Amino acid sequence: MVKIVLAISRLIDALNERIGHAVAWLVLAAVLVSAGNAAIRYAVGVSSNAWLEIQWYLFSAMFLLGAAYTLKRNEHVRVDVLAARLSARHQAWIDIMGGVFFLLPLALLIAWHAWPMFLLSFHGQEVSADAGGLIRWPVKLLIPAGFALLALQGASEIIKRIAFLRGEIDDPRGRPPG
Repeated sequence: MVKIVLAISRLIDALNERIGHAVAWLVLAAVLVSAGNAAIRYAVGVSSNAWLEIQWYLFSAMFLLGAAYTLKRNEHVRVDVLAARLSARHQAWIDIMGGVFFLLPLALLIAWHAWPMFLLSFHGQEVSADAGGLIRWPVKLLIPAGFALLALQGASEIIKRIAFLRGEIDDPRGRPPG
């Protein structure tokens, strides 16, 4: 059973790793769109709200789809004033409790409540109120998708911390024992 659960964790990690690598390219796309929009606006005096909206769509995708990758790589913001002084085992317990009582419930709650908002936008073919604006459902889909990926990664991290505490794997955060 343990091997199956750890295999599921590895699948979740691989999924979010791939998505994270793909999302990294959106940074380049956002820079090119932004620079192209500015160049055309100043050179020719023409612009469109669609160019501005695609920039925030790209930013939304980077942030929402990249959050799970950031968690997987343990690169999210932490305030480790006290926890940094604790042993790896104590830190694993903190990660488990934070995941079970904060991360998973919040991520699942947001994904659950964002889904109807996406469906309403999709079925109504919602379009930006700005002239030349884009359809809205793709960016609204990013919210439940991003938080679902974050919840999956949170579950994977909990699985790894429990396996670490049981002595089945090395410390998933890569800290020396102690």
